[in-house]
Amino acid sequence: MEANSKKRSIIPVLIVYSILFYTVWALNELFGKPFVESICPNPVAAQFIKSIIVKTAVWAVPALLLIRRYDSEMRIHLKEMFTAKVEWLKWIPLYLFVTAYVLLVAYRTHGKIGISEEFGAEEILMFLDVGITEETVFRGWLLNATARGEKPWLAVLVNAVMFLAIHFPIWIAEGNFVQNITSGGFLFIMVLSALFSYLFLKTRNLLVPITLHMYYDLLCWLFI
Repeated sequence: MEANSKKRSIIPVLIVYSILFYTVWALNELFGKPFVESICPNPVAAQFIKSIIVKTAVWAVPALLLIRRYDSEMRIHLKEMFTAKVEWLKWIPLYLFVTAYVLLVAYRTHGKIGISEEFGAEEILMFLDVGITEETVFRGWLLNATARGEKPWLAVLVNAVMFLAIHFPIWIAEGNFVQNITSGGFLFIMVLSALFSYLFLKTRNLLVPITLHMYYDLLCWLFI
C-alpha cells in the first residue's frame, strides 16, 4: 500500500514537470535560439549560450534536483547511477556496431567517408552537452521515475515517445518536421531512445548511455 502511495505521489509531479519542460523548450527552440543568435553574432559564443548555459539550466539542473528530491522513489538511486560498477569492455561490440552504422550511412549519403568540413568549436560544444543533458532528463529522471516494475518495457516505450516528441520543436523550426515523419526517420530516434534506456536499466549507471549518446553524436557530426 505504501509503495503504491509513493508511486501515485510522483505522477502529478511528472505530469506538471513534463508540461512545463516541453512548453519551455518549445518556446526556446522557436524563439529563444533565434533571439540569442540575433544578439550574439559570434557563432561559438552563441552556441555556448544555447548549449551549455540554457540547455543545462532547462534540462540538467531541474532534473537532478527532482531526482534528489524523489530519490527514495527512483528505480536507481542518485548515488548509484553515477557509481555503479560497469564492465566497459563488455560494451565494446556495441560501440563498434554504432561506428560501423554511422560510417555506412555516411558512405551511402556522400559516396565516401571523410571528416565534415563544418565540424568545429560549435559542434564540440553541442557534443559535450547533448549527451549529458538529454540522458539526465530522459533516463536519469523520467525513465527512472516510471520504470519501477519487474518488466519496465511500457516505461521504455513511453520514454521513447517522449524522447521523440522533444525533437518536434527543432524540426518545426528548421522546416523538416514533415520530412522526418514521412521518411520514417522518427523511428530511429525511438530505437536510439530504447537502446539508451536499456543500457541505463541494465548497467544501473547513467554514464553508460551518456557516453554512448555522446559518441554517437560525435560520429554523426564528424561524418554526416
